[in-house]
Amino acid sequence: MTSDQGTSIGSSRPSVGIVAGEASGDLLGSLLIKSLREQHDELDFQGIAGAKMQAQGARSLFPMETLSVRGYVEALASLRKILAIRRRLAGQLLKQRPRLFIGIDAPDFNLALETRLKRAGIPTVHFISPSIWAWRKERIHKIRKAVSHMLLIFPFEDAIYRDAGIPATYVGHPLAYALPAQPDRKASREKLGLNPEATYLALLPGSRQSEVQQLAVLFLETAKRLHAENPALRFLVPLATQETRRLFEDAIHSQGAAELPIRILFGHSHDALQAADAAIVASGTATLEAALLGCPHVITYRVPWLTYKLMMSRAYLPWVGLPNILANRDVVPELIQDQAKPELLAAAIDRLLNDADARATMLDAFTGIRNSLRRDTPRLINTALEPFLR
Repeated sequence: MTSDQGTSIGSSRPSVGIVAGEASGDLLGSLLIKSLREQHDELDFQGIAGAKMQAQGARSLFPMETLSVRGYVEALASLRKILAIRRRLAGQLLKQRPRLFIGIDAPDFNLALETRLKRAGIPTVHFISPSIWAWRKERIHKIRKAVSHMLLIFPFEDAIYRDAGIPATYVGHPLAYALPAQPDRKASREKLGLNPEATYLALLPGSRQSEVQQLAVLFLETAKRLHAENPALRFLVPLATQETRRLFEDAIHSQGAAELPIRILFGHSHDALQAADAAIVASGTATLEAALLGCPHVITYRVPWLTYKLMMSRAYLPWVGLPNILANRDVVPELIQDQAKPELLAAAIDRLLNDADARATMLDAFTGIRNSLRRDTPRLINTALEPFLR
């Protein structure tokens, strides 16, 4: 390792530390790296990265899947391993002293890491803001200690950070910039080799193993109900990893659903959402992706009872789905926890497939959301981070 601050181990290139903790963060991180490379092709990114960030040249020192845990109760089982990874990564970054550290979402992991690095004089940027407008607003104090600059993806967040005195820049949502303004269902079906005339329902049970374990049976029971009513209906299931695919395939066999016309995809969630007539989507970033891709959908989620009680006791908004939060009204049906039942999900999907007015109303709202989030995101990211990269 050279003695120059910001130089990568084994390389003379200026380094940037970067951490993503799950599939949605990996996608956002890949778009951020691509944006920065337009002006700084010499940068060397290393830390914790998924396949998409690695495809943009990032080096992953630890497996991203270890961090892909959601909820208080679920995190306890992996806590020792996660804390050990954070200690080791912090030690490496403090020795290396990168020019900049960028935490991609994963606030429970990244904010503590950023606090330690910032205290040692390493600039820290966090992308994207924790949802302090939805729950746990007290985290703004932790953010102030941890973050040199926050990159915001929702317009209403700007006032929150301005009032808190934390440097921040609204850069728009990278997906609103990167995804097509007019999704092409015909092209997506051709890409996936699908029947152009068939009716398809996309099933997105989440990117984490814990999510698939919680939701696979619910999704399959709903699919069986819908298929019994409409035998021509077909299903697309994009899954992010080999492990989540194995879990879903195990559920297919255990639930006697092998006869359903299911096409499992490795990745390709955006293609599936563009190709589908409707979708059932686990609450999370994928709900916004479905809205941006113009796919009518229903939001659902289940977590262990104690996790749900803890989360709801600290929530401020009546919605969990990003499309509803951004529209500030009921746009997408939310069937969460006790309401996450096959008969209710099937009824909601049946309406989206057969009620033209309901579809049109939802799609109009999606257009408004897309327009509110679309900015020249690469330029805004580069402008915000340029002072740290000189």
